[in-house]
Amino acid sequence: MSALKKGVYQHFRGQYYLVLDTARHSETEDLHVVYKPLYGDDPELWVRPLKMFTEKVKHNGVFVSRFSFVSDSVDTLPEQVHA
Repeated sequence: MSALKKGVYQHFRGQYYLVLDTARHSETEDLHVVYKPLYGDDPELWVRPLKMFTEKVKHNGVFVSRFSFVSDSVDTLPEQVHA
């Protein structure tokens, strides 16, 4: 069972990412988010601690979500998101 909804998220700086799943760290058992960018020619997989993925960050003097859920599927996104 995933601790985070799979799908497309937007980073507070504007780029889009596809969350594939969550994974547990073998030593600490902390949950991490497995995701990849929806830009670039050959995007690599990335992992980030779930707590960090879902936290609020200060941007232009305002606290905002680091990542915000956008869609269940990349198929529903405008074509320019994939650029």
